Amino acid sequence: MVYKTKGTCSQEIIIETEGDIVKEVSFVGGCNGNTQGISALVKGMKVDDVIERLSGITCGMKSTSCPDQLAKALLEAKNN
Repeated sequence: MVYKTKGTCSQEIIIETEGDIVKEVSFVGGCNGNTQGISALVKGMKVDDVIERLSGITCGMKSTSCPDQLAKALLEAKNN
Protein backbone atom coordinates (compact mmCIF):
# COMPACT_ATOMS: atom_id res chain seq x y z
CA MET A 1 0.00 0.00 0.00
CA VAL A 2 1.13 3.54 -0.74
CA TYR A 3 -0.38 6.20 1.52
CA LYS A 4 -0.14 9.89 0.61
CA THR A 5 0.49 11.75 3.86
CA LYS A 6 -1.20 14.99 4.86
CA GLY A 7 0.32 17.71 7.05
CA THR A 8 3.81 16.21 7.45
CA CYS A 9 7.26 16.62 5.92
CA SER A 10 7.05 13.11 4.47
CA GLN A 11 5.07 12.83 1.25
CA GLU A 12 4.09 9.18 1.38
CA ILE A 13 4.44 5.95 3.31
CA ILE A 14 4.94 2.57 1.65
CA ILE A 15 3.58 -0.22 3.82
CA GLU A 16 3.67 -3.99 3.47
CA THR A 17 1.59 -6.13 5.80
CA GLU A 18 1.03 -9.85 6.03
CA GLY A 19 -2.25 -10.59 7.71
CA ASP A 20 -2.29 -8.43 10.83
CA ILE A 21 1.51 -8.03 11.02
CA VAL A 22 3.54 -5.06 9.71
CA LYS A 23 6.26 -6.52 7.48
CA GLU A 24 7.89 -3.38 6.06
CA VAL A 25 7.45 0.39 6.25
CA SER A 26 9.33 3.09 4.37
CA PHE A 27 8.74 6.83 4.28
CA VAL A 28 9.37 9.12 1.31
CA GLY A 29 10.67 12.41 2.68
CA GLY A 30 10.57 13.48 6.29
CA CYS A 31 13.35 13.33 8.88
CA ASN A 32 15.38 10.37 7.64
CA GLY A 33 16.67 9.15 11.00
CA ASN A 34 13.29 9.43 12.69
CA THR A 35 11.38 7.72 9.91
CA GLN A 36 13.96 4.90 9.75
CA GLY A 37 13.58 4.48 13.50
CA ILE A 38 9.80 4.32 13.30
CA SER A 39 10.04 1.77 10.49
CA ALA A 40 12.44 -0.44 12.45
CA LEU A 41 10.35 -0.27 15.62
CA VAL A 42 7.02 -1.24 14.03
CA LYS A 43 8.39 -4.07 11.89
CA GLY A 44 6.89 -7.32 13.17
CA MET A 45 4.25 -5.59 15.29
CA LYS A 46 0.53 -6.24 15.05
CA VAL A 47 -1.29 -3.58 13.00
CA ASP A 48 -3.69 -2.82 15.86
CA ASP A 49 -0.81 -2.29 18.31
CA VAL A 50 0.88 0.17 15.94
CA ILE A 51 -2.38 2.07 15.46
CA GLU A 52 -2.96 2.24 19.22
CA ARG A 53 0.57 3.41 20.05
CA LEU A 54 1.06 5.97 17.28
CA SER A 55 -2.40 7.54 16.85
CA GLY A 56 -2.60 11.14 17.94
CA ILE A 57 1.14 11.90 18.10
CA THR A 58 1.80 15.46 16.95
CA CYS A 59 4.93 17.15 15.62
CA GLY A 60 5.63 20.65 16.90
CA MET A 61 2.64 22.86 16.19
CA LYS A 62 1.25 20.44 13.60
CA SER A 63 -1.89 18.46 14.42
CA THR A 64 -0.30 15.27 13.07
CA SER A 65 3.10 13.62 12.62
CA CYS A 66 4.77 10.88 10.59
CA PRO A 67 3.90 8.28 13.26
CA ASP A 68 0.29 9.51 13.36
CA GLN A 69 0.09 9.35 9.57
CA LEU A 70 1.39 5.76 9.69
CA ALA A 71 -1.39 4.91 12.14
CA LYS A 72 -3.96 6.55 9.83
CA ALA A 73 -2.58 4.60 6.86
CA LEU A 74 -2.77 1.29 8.72
CA LEU A 75 -6.30 2.04 9.89
CA GLU A 76 -7.34 2.82 6.32
CA ALA A 77 -5.73 -0.40 5.06
CA LYS A 78 -7.39 -2.40 7.83
CA ASN A 79 -10.84 -0.97 7.00
CA ASN A 80 -10.52 -1.69 3.26
